[in-house]
Amino acid sequence: MKLPALTLAAVLLATTAHAQTSGPIDPARLSAIVKVLASDEFEGRSPGSPGEQKTVDYLIGQFEALKLEPAGDKGGWTQEVQLQKLQVQPGAKLSVSVGGKSTALQQAQQINVATLRPVDHVAIASAPMVFVGYGVKAPERGWDDFKGADLKGKVAVFLINDPDFEAKPGEPVAGKFGGQAAAYYARWTYKYEEAVRQGAIAALIVHETPGAGYGWSTVAASNGESFDIVRADPARDKLLLQGWIARDTAVDLFRQAGLDFEALKTSARSPDFKPVALTGAAFSADYGVAHSQVASRNVIAKLTGASRPEESVMFSAHWDAFGLGAPVGGDKVRHGAADDAIGVAGVLEIARALAAGPRPARTTLFATWTAEERGLLGSEYYAAHPHTPLDQMAANLTMDVLQTAGPARDVVLVGYGQSQLDDRLIAAAKAQDRTVTPDARPERGLFFRADHFSLAKQGVPVMLLMGLGGGADLVKGGRAAGDKWVSDYTANCYHQPCDAWSPDWDLRGAAQDVELFYVMGKAIASDPKDWPDWKDGSEFKAIRAKTAGARR
Repeated sequence: MKLPALTLAAVLLATTAHAQTSGPIDPARLSAIVKVLASDEFEGRSPGSPGEQKTVDYLIGQFEALKLEPAGDKGGWTQEVQLQKLQVQPGAKLSVSVGGKSTALQQAQQINVATLRPVDHVAIASAPMVFVGYGVKAPERGWDDFKGADLKGKVAVFLINDPDFEAKPGEPVAGKFGGQAAAYYARWTYKYEEAVRQGAIAALIVHETPGAGYGWSTVAASNGESFDIVRADPARDKLLLQGWIARDTAVDLFRQAGLDFEALKTSARSPDFKPVALTGAAFSADYGVAHSQVASRNVIAKLTGASRPEESVMFSAHWDAFGLGAPVGGDKVRHGAADDAIGVAGVLEIARALAAGPRPARTTLFATWTAEERGLLGSEYYAAHPHTPLDQMAANLTMDVLQTAGPARDVVLVGYGQSQLDDRLIAAAKAQDRTVTPDARPERGLFFRADHFSLAKQGVPVMLLMGLGGGADLVKGGRAAGDKWVSDYTANCYHQPCDAWSPDWDLRGAAQDVELFYVMGKAIASDPKDWPDWKDGSEFKAIRAKTAGARR
């Protein structure tokens, strides 16, 4: 089904949104777009579902109505993304043994494992276990938790977060990894990647709520289901088994192996830490894996630059949500209205505003990604198979969950201090008589949990606007009201059916935020001499520097 442009016009007439702000971004249009994308008809926009086809058709229709150009595969609007869906089968046998005494572990209770290799069966028999501390190898910070240890055929056991997360004042490691602000080394994805590089057969992360930023229920919710992009050599890139082990289970395992878990945590905060074998401990796993391929698509449009078409600025958001699920209050559609239909609406509004004016010198790209909710997979695929040179992409500006509670005196920035884009945002906010507030909970690592991160790993300077980074200072109700919006949304509606469009939304604040990206992106796209860079201390600065010769 292809929804024509006049569908949006009809929805606009019917939408009871708040009044237009003074800028180029229209809150009523934002609301109307979300109302369509988050409707029951789109079935929660799950990749590979009938809802995907409706979403893709709608987005193409909107881009065509704006007279944009296709920027997908072979001159089309879409980029095909082949996904691998994997599911640990019921009856998984998981256990640890110490000194010959075996203890069974129940999936989703004491342990939660998955595999991202498309194999029919996983069998690990009595693999030795090695505690690797935080599992960080960061030569630029003088840190290596592995010290050349041989992990081939072994199970690496990690702590969550990074070495200075629990550092006491005065400890040498304090501040070395940003303190409470999580570096990428804090993320579970990094730990699994490093375990592959170190030759481990499997990796288990000890779950602790403060360091992870979420409770065990979030870990267990996947229940062995996982997604990945289709890879040429999965065994080269992914572990046979990866997962989490509950803290109490880990503490008891360490005790049986004659080790003090808390004492080892303390020692892992030292640069002198060396991996510690869990003497006499072994891990076993035996389970089936169901796997299949799912074809999905990114939808990408562009305005070719007037004089520097090979250089670009990208605006992006993810179109996917969680599809259909167990009914909650009679509603089985997980609508994904704030997460992230509103980000897609922001991309479309920026495209409309730019298409209506003089064409910038650089190409402007408008990307809507698939499978963000499955692990940033659509954007990861694009980053590995770009249609425009990433070394000549001046910036990626990503929107993922914008607040719906009205105008704000500030904008909350996730990842504050990472790049020179901060300075552009501060200037744009000042022009709106607003300020920039850093993420209130940097230890949660939100900077590494949205699609912009796929581009950051390739060195592209990025910025994320995400309403979950902390409550905005709302004009009506102040910071307390902003915090209440965040807490109410995350506790009740995040990834749930009640993340639905509402006529009671006040999107004037969201429109202000989208306008910030419009102003920033337009300015960067219009000035070929403007190459934002990462700031000193960012883990991405060295990656960008490798391609400095491509920029002129």
